[in-house]
Amino acid sequence: MLLVIDAGNTNIVFAVHDGTEWRGTWRVATQSQRTSDEYGVWLEALIKRVGIKAGDIDGAVIGTVVPAARYHLRKLCRDWFNVEPIIAQAGLDWGFEIKVDNPSEVGADRLLNALAAHNHYRGPLVVIDFGTATTFDVVDRNGAYLGGAIAPGINLSIEALHQAAAQLPRIGIGRPQSVIGTSTIPAMRSGIYWGYVGLIEGLLARIETEFGEPLKAIATGGLAPLFAEGTAKLTTIDPDLTLDGLRLLSLRNKAPALPRDRARFVDTE
Repeated sequence: MLLVIDAGNTNIVFAVHDGTEWRGTWRVATQSQRTSDEYGVWLEALIKRVGIKAGDIDGAVIGTVVPAARYHLRKLCRDWFNVEPIIAQAGLDWGFEIKVDNPSEVGADRLLNALAAHNHYRGPLVVIDFGTATTFDVVDRNGAYLGGAIAPGINLSIEALHQAAAQLPRIGIGRPQSVIGTSTIPAMRSGIYWGYVGLIEGLLARIETEFGEPLKAIATGGLAPLFAEGTAKLTTIDPDLTLDGLRLLSLRNKAPALPRDRARFVDTE
């Protein structure tokens, strides 16, 4: 069975795939100081609930945009599951060209989304990922990754509005029934929600114009369903896109061997 770890700026998602289906998915808040043993105790108890033992895991793959968390996640795989994980990075065999100025700068999550989206939906397409940042990533009909756009995530925008304006409260995100708010909180909710819908539609239109032909829009991330309610542009929602990208990447790349002397392991990447 394959242990898949998707470590983002806000949450880390752990999942197990048995070669046919996902057996379980679990989420924890990202804390870069959390140790491998803390992850191990927590994760071992969760996989046991779905009938999986630590010894059933024979492979692992990690995708992370948080370098500080990588050491402990890799150590988790070694010490608790006795496997050396594949680390998602530009130098691996992705099966497509990465046509940007500096491939090593591209976040692993963006390449993983591109890999899974092309595999499932075929290009040309654009993936919109509603995470800590909202990313737009363009894939051509051959699967090549062409780059994209990065915007502040919705929750970052809400927090920034609250922090910078003394009289504006912190609000939750939701789809308002009216665009014109008749008091402060409805006006804020309208600006945040419909402002982001405008961002989505505007960027998609400009990307399509520059690309020169229509693109399928594939949305992922926790807030994708909410924003799909407000625009017809988001026609396909795939909540497991990044996880499946990790699974597909593991099929294309041979797992590295465990180091002979784990006690001297130093993460130099």
